[in-house]
Amino acid sequence: MQRDFDVLIVGAGLSGIGAARYLKVKCPEKSFAVLESKPEMGGTWNLFRYPGIRSDSDMYTMGYAFKPWTNPKSISHGDIILNYIKETSAENGIDAHINYGRKVVSASYDSKNTRWTLEIDHNGTPETWTCNMLFGCSGYYMHDEGYLPEWEGYDDFEGTLVHPQFWPEDLDYAGKRIAIIGSGATAVTLLPSLAKTAAHVVQVQRSPTYIVNRPSEDKWANRFRRFLPAKLAYALSRWRIILDGRMRRQKMAKNIKGAKRFLIGEVAKEVGDAVDWKTHFVPEYWPGQQRICAVPDGDMFEPLKTGKASIHTGHIERFTKTGLQMQDGTHIDADIIITATGLKLHFLGGMQVSVDQQQIDPSKLLIFKGFMYSNVPNLIYFSGYTNASWTLKVDLVAEFACRLLRHMDRIGARQVVPVASAEDLAQTSESIKFTSGYFLRSLKDLPKHGKAFPWIHEQDYLWDRKTLKRGKVDDGALTFSKGDPMILPQEQVRREAAEIAAQ
Repeated sequence: MQRDFDVLIVGAGLSGIGAARYLKVKCPEKSFAVLESKPEMGGTWNLFRYPGIRSDSDMYTMGYAFKPWTNPKSISHGDIILNYIKETSAENGIDAHINYGRKVVSASYDSKNTRWTLEIDHNGTPETWTCNMLFGCSGYYMHDEGYLPEWEGYDDFEGTLVHPQFWPEDLDYAGKRIAIIGSGATAVTLLPSLAKTAAHVVQVQRSPTYIVNRPSEDKWANRFRRFLPAKLAYALSRWRIILDGRMRRQKMAKNIKGAKRFLIGEVAKEVGDAVDWKTHFVPEYWPGQQRICAVPDGDMFEPLKTGKASIHTGHIERFTKTGLQMQDGTHIDADIIITATGLKLHFLGGMQVSVDQQQIDPSKLLIFKGFMYSNVPNLIYFSGYTNASWTLKVDLVAEFACRLLRHMDRIGARQVVPVASAEDLAQTSESIKFTSGYFLRSLKDLPKHGKAFPWIHEQDYLWDRKTLKRGKVDDGALTFSKGDPMILPQEQVRREAAEIAAQ
């Protein structure tokens, strides 16, 4: 069995399958394999199985640039998205390259041989795989552990406790009283789905989030598809949504107070007097600091208006035998408690990374243009946007990665590294624009932004498109070599950075 490749892709989810397709089409001479820890592909869309799971972005921009999204639903269900990923893999001959049940434990890079050595756990059996270039497509959160706040009384609760990340297939919630803890996309998806058959569903939130009603079908995209060739219709739909989203964000930034009034006002119109919207739908933060939850066709509002569901805003004091005791004295009775309390972030799928026998501390790295890390050679990571669809960024990075590989072949380089000086590493950015809990909880342990280009990365698709799609590969920000030792050894850089920061 071959275990040495030009490129290894870690993860067979939306990013990994997309990266593999670009690699196969743009760099057909490169050997590659995909390593997936689970027994099936799909990533997020294979892991999450809770009722009603759907995209939180429109599928015309969350779909791949090269494969038109043809389902009439723009906000689509998880099983349809999973089928889309599987179709992409089958149509492009990716299936044969995927190796399932292989979790990457560690990855060590040797600059002398320009090789990554990956230690793999194959269902309990150790394996070693090697490559020249490593693509990290494993996403940003732990698949085997969700975030659970520390509350008293977990063991006291005599009902059923469920985390959406590990939804039991045999869970019977018909006629049950259900409490959903959380205010994000998962909670607002679960509420209308469970309310169809549950006795009552109450969403328990510490603080409100912004909610927007969106049609599940994009009328313009469906019209384009009806009258135009599929690829042209898809391209027009994508660009209409991209440009509309950009203009909306610019408008919101110019009048942030007006944007807040508008978003809250729209929800107030939806729920009317049936819900205390001033208590449950007025967030403390500004629009754009966290992702705005989209509810297709207002499906969340209907059960709130009919009384099949309700919202309680406040702090949980403890779990009890029969539900939740709130700090305001209210007791919420529940047969089932669902902890939609968020994700736990980690670095490159949780693998341990070293370069020239020096262990890498992710919190000491800088993010290079949103797809590489400072002083880490031959590694490209794939991550999406916080203010737009995930795959918009994945497409750009995958295409750039292929351009990078072809450029290295042309100049005879075997190693590429974004070199950061001690001064660069000492000047990390303190500004935090994204304030979601799962991000802030992990901020200290993750790579940082710098003060200036190329160590600063804005969440801007058009800028990234200009930089990654049309910009030069060798623009002076990357260092190419045939396999020289690291110019700036990691430990030396860290010491120098600490000295500069202390001055």
